[in-house]
Amino acid sequence: MAEPETPRTDRSPWNWLLVVPIVVPLLTFLYNHDEPRIAGFPLFYWLQFAFILLGVTTTTIVYQMTKRKRSKP
Repeated sequence: MAEPETPRTDRSPWNWLLVVPIVVPLLTFLYNHDEPRIAGFPLFYWLQFAFILLGVTTTTIVYQMTKRKRSKP
């Protein structure tokens, strides 16, 4: 007889890590400059790409740490 599956809860402390890519781009003092330039692009433009990488990395970490392990039948 199969054991009943427990309901999924999203109450993991790892979920708090998802606040980082939301809050960091709101900190305007981080990118309120023209220098340094990378390949001619001002700080604002290439830092936006860094924020995207931060969001992808953070989401991947949270997903990996909170996914359920499949039990073998």
